[in-house]
Amino acid sequence: MPEPDYQPGYSQDPMTSREVLAWFEAGRLPSDGALKHLQKLDSRITDGRSSIRAPSQESRRKRIDSVLHELDGLVGLHDVKNMVHEIRAYVDVQQRRLELGLASEPQTLHMVFSGAPGTGKTTVARILGRLFQTMDVLPKGHMLEVERADLVGEYIGHTAQKTRDAVKRALGGVMFVDEAYALARGGEKDFGKEAIDTLVKAMEDHRGEFLLILAGYSDEMAWFLATNPGLLSRFPLHLHFPDYGASELAAIARIMLAERQYQLSADADRQLTEYLVRSEGHWHVNSGNARLVRNLIEGAIRRQSVRLIRRLDMATREELMTLTWADVEGGL
Repeated sequence: MPEPDYQPGYSQDPMTSREVLAWFEAGRLPSDGALKHLQKLDSRITDGRSSIRAPSQESRRKRIDSVLHELDGLVGLHDVKNMVHEIRAYVDVQQRRLELGLASEPQTLHMVFSGAPGTGKTTVARILGRLFQTMDVLPKGHMLEVERADLVGEYIGHTAQKTRDAVKRALGGVMFVDEAYALARGGEKDFGKEAIDTLVKAMEDHRGEFLLILAGYSDEMAWFLATNPGLLSRFPLHLHFPDYGASELAAIARIMLAERQYQLSADADRQLTEYLVRSEGHWHVNSGNARLVRNLIEGAIRRQSVRLIRRLDMATREELMTLTWADVEGGL
């Protein structure tokens, strides 16, 4: 095992407890060195510098609360939200334990997201990136979304390089592998296995430097993890994204419209809700959930435009904002 690249007394010593944690997890700082730095930082605080630290801690809490408020504002996803709040609490407690010289569990936060398209997996992954950035777990917090074609090459050795390049772009943030099960569909001789092996190695080589999320349909992800037992232990966090119910889809429609400065007429709102209730459970798996609602809204906006274009100069602000049931129904 290579020696850590830390040497006591260097000018690039970590300046905060968060940096100490990051260095320790990345292998740049031995455990005794981490404790020494934490003790030094603690002594500075007790020497009268706590008043300097307090405002930054308060600002950090506000930023974290802001990100969590965005998460809590999403429609549905109650179990997912609870899990994210648990993860936030766990990370904060482990960081505090390390600050006080207590044993700290390693923060293995790689995750599996399972659920149909349009259930919020990508949205939550982006929120997690921002959350971990505000918590000083990830320095950048950006998200790199990839799929099989971005990782698997066409000849021996090409796949490993493509996957390593993708990991490099994801460092400091989140790497979101959509339809991850596709990496295992080609069998033992398929280059997808090489991509999986390279990702697993990157998780060890870059421990604590990025968050890897594997996502896809529930049944396919269960099969995928079963084909490679070594993956299951490396992804301790599994978040299931259930299909939305009719009332939740109606709420999502209203939110999407409000973001675009549109609204449904009272009749359109009622009839859309009734349609969603009647149709619940009968949508095609690839077109249901939020994608169904988005397509309905975008189609309704286009039909409203056609309806108003002939008298556009006379259209009021209210008319430009309002979608009728006829606008929506044309897309059903």
